[in-house]
Amino acid sequence: MSTPGGTPQSELTLRGILLGIAITLIFTAAQIYLGLKIGLTFATSIPAAVISMALLRAFKTATIQENNIVQTIASAAGTLASVIFVLPGLIIIGWWAEVPFWTTFFCCAIGGILGVMYTIPLRRALVTNSDLPYPEGVAAAEVLKVGSGSREGAAEGKAGLVAVTMGAVVSALYAAGVAAKVFAAEVTSFFKVGVGATGIGAGSSLALLGAGHLVGLTVGLAMLAGLVIAWGVLVPVLTTMHPMPDLDAATHATKYWREQVRFIGAGTIGIAAIWTLSKLAVPVWTGLMGALAAGRARKAGGADLPRVERDIPIGIVGIITLLMLVPAGWLFASFLSGGPLESISLPLIALAIVYLVFAGMLAAAICGYMAGLVGSSNSPVSGVAILCILGAALVVGVIGHGITGPNVDQALIAFALFVTAVLLAVSVVANDNLQDLKTGQLVDATPWKQQVALIIGVLAGSVVIPPVLDLMNEAFGFAGAANVDAISSTPLPAPQATLISALAKGVIGGGLDWSLLGLGALLGAGLVVIDILLKAGTNKKWSLPPLAVGLAIYLPSAVTLPVVIGAVAGWTFERWVSKGRNPEAAKRLGVLTASGFIVGESLFNVALAGLVVATGNEAPFAIFGDIDESVGMVLAIVAAALAVIGFYRYCRRAAAAIPQD
Repeated sequence: MSTPGGTPQSELTLRGILLGIAITLIFTAAQIYLGLKIGLTFATSIPAAVISMALLRAFKTATIQENNIVQTIASAAGTLASVIFVLPGLIIIGWWAEVPFWTTFFCCAIGGILGVMYTIPLRRALVTNSDLPYPEGVAAAEVLKVGSGSREGAAEGKAGLVAVTMGAVVSALYAAGVAAKVFAAEVTSFFKVGVGATGIGAGSSLALLGAGHLVGLTVGLAMLAGLVIAWGVLVPVLTTMHPMPDLDAATHATKYWREQVRFIGAGTIGIAAIWTLSKLAVPVWTGLMGALAAGRARKAGGADLPRVERDIPIGIVGIITLLMLVPAGWLFASFLSGGPLESISLPLIALAIVYLVFAGMLAAAICGYMAGLVGSSNSPVSGVAILCILGAALVVGVIGHGITGPNVDQALIAFALFVTAVLLAVSVVANDNLQDLKTGQLVDATPWKQQVALIIGVLAGSVVIPPVLDLMNEAFGFAGAANVDAISSTPLPAPQATLISALAKGVIGGGLDWSLLGLGALLGAGLVVIDILLKAGTNKKWSLPPLAVGLAIYLPSAVTLPVVIGAVAGWTFERWVSKGRNPEAAKRLGVLTASGFIVGESLFNVALAGLVVATGNEAPFAIFGDIDESVGMVLAIVAAALAVIGFYRYCRRAAAAIPQD
């Protein structure tokens, strides 16, 4: 490791850039699939760092700073995949039939680069001169330190690479079993409750189990509470109030969950997101003002900055920011060209640019601070997206209010969604960047080189996102889309995009049942109070995140229940290994295994989508035909249990075998 202010032997290298881009291709595709299926994404920094250390160890000149560059590129691209929380909305409302490559590329690239630029002036304020914990940034730095320059680190790096790789292989094979219909796609049970009905289901997915391990027990239990509220209370009550004896239990229950319960969940998500953001308003403002004051005082001193404090010069940051507004204006003009809003395109474009500048700066500061406070994975970016779409829809609706003609409302909704997508790219990249810069600070990285790596990561992710998203649309489609023309009969839920689209429609065109959203908001307010009381109790560790509860009400139980099971399994695993040798290494290997589960299944399903499109067959692997459903359920449960238990045992054994320096 180099000394602060010194020059590392290698940092921003061609091999590091190429490796970072290669990992980006893998993790971004995985993030897109997972986000469309469950509405959550996973942190890629630690898996990328482990893969980098294991592969670059073959080079004698490899350094901890070079490994940091690799994880920086991969994490920047991975987080940019969160634009799929909005962009599918343009297909859901019927504005797009397919995902245009260049429009989507520039949407991601412009927003992502602005996210990098907006966070550069915040680095000293929120990283160097801040006591924010940055949990994920610190964890990634610890992994890099452990894996670089020690016999123990080398052994753990090899074990970690095995955990990620084998986890991915087994998860892909399991997904192949589901695609071949050897395993049932879902394990479900629906039943009558008097004249009503309810049920529960769990998808056969190692990726969802892995996601549960990563989100942890607190979020897992909150999602369990959401399941109980949705399927144990709301669905039975609503189906009892509206008996339909001609329908079977499954159809009856899912009808009222889809048409009413999920909108109650949307209201809960909205109020929980707004509450989370409002809690952070004071610390964000206080922290920023204090740090900026300290920065002015330091600048007045005129001290020469050491290497580890050198950012991209602020003049260049300003020039790049202004230059990005030119293609942004062109992008918005291109989106409006030839449509029903062309006559008011100039005020709409001007509004979009102003909104992108000021709301983008605000979102970058808020998201950066939240990432430092609770970690980028736990930062409520979905809350920022909700506020962004509400603001965009209100202003766009006001400007376009006097325009009449066919498809005007649809065009206004589409433009509001598109502006929000660019702004979300700013937000999610800012959410991740300061976390990466904290890691860099702890391993003596050069800030400007890391910032260049962030831009490279954004561009790499921007290339990957359009074709993968279009492939998902063509093969599977998205639930609720106006013109579903996918090959598969089972569309992806795209929960966040569905919610954002519904909010835009409700603000601009009406049609939302606001009473359901209001009921959800009241429920969310009650959950906020419960969470406050739990945190104020004697055991400060207890919590019930309202956002996670709302998400579990909104999502299908087949998606949510495996996450809950994975969270409980991960907690049980960590308690088990705590009694063994080298428990911290075992826990890190568990995280890598869970990441492997997500990557393997996600990549298999991306490849499956390609095969579905190429063959025109929605089940190209189902060569054995359908087996008995109950047999398929048993096989799916047994195979998943064996995989999880087997890998957890491997993690404990591998950690115990690591020599401790």
